[in-house]
Amino acid sequence: MRILIIVTNTDKYASSNLPTGLWLSELTHIFHSAKEQGYEITIASPSGGNIPIDPESLKPMVLDKISKNYWSDTAFRELLQHTKRLDEVSNQQFDCVYLAGGHGTMYDFPNDTVLQAIIRQQYESNRMVAAICHGVGGLLNVKLSNGDYLIKGKKLTGFDWFEESIARRKTKVPFNLEAALKERNVIYKKAFIPMTSKVVVDGNLITGQNPFSSKEMAKKVIQELNK
Repeated sequence: MRILIIVTNTDKYASSNLPTGLWLSELTHIFHSAKEQGYEITIASPSGGNIPIDPESLKPMVLDKISKNYWSDTAFRELLQHTKRLDEVSNQQFDCVYLAGGHGTMYDFPNDTVLQAIIRQQYESNRMVAAICHGVGGLLNVKLSNGDYLIKGKKLTGFDWFEESIARRKTKVPFNLEAALKERNVIYKKAFIPMTSKVVVDGNLITGQNPFSSKEMAKKVIQELNK
């Protein structure tokens, strides 16, 4: 099995100098699970090279054991400094394309045409597309060959607007992800209790709501791939 994990290159909110980037656990859990299965893993980003990590995701209260172990692993840290550029991997075949989250993705995922082409090709080849938290924003503008938005009419989830309040990022983010998804006529699902795990499977599309879904998301993706 081959998995492509796509991560952000954006290290700051456009509206301020506040740092952002990848939310670490949204990479480490899927990376760890795929590695355990012996999958071939490629990490890529829109521009390639170094991946900024949101400092919020490194705080002791949210840094879980798996993420902590990877963060203290110099080989893993080195890997994050040398990601492939999306256009370098756009012609390769993967069993799963996984969009990791973090607020940084809100800037460089939604309008990236290479990312859109990778996802369209993946989905139309009947292979898995997965996205977690703000990474779901990367699905917003993906159109299928028939001109329809990929997510139209699909059951999915993503970081909701109330969670954005809790994270105190409402005034910083470039758009409201929950509202943008609903504008695409999706069947939007969310956890009954904010900031708790929620994973939604709709055929070959798997989405997770927030960082707290990282573990369940990784488990579900592996389960579905191994069917």
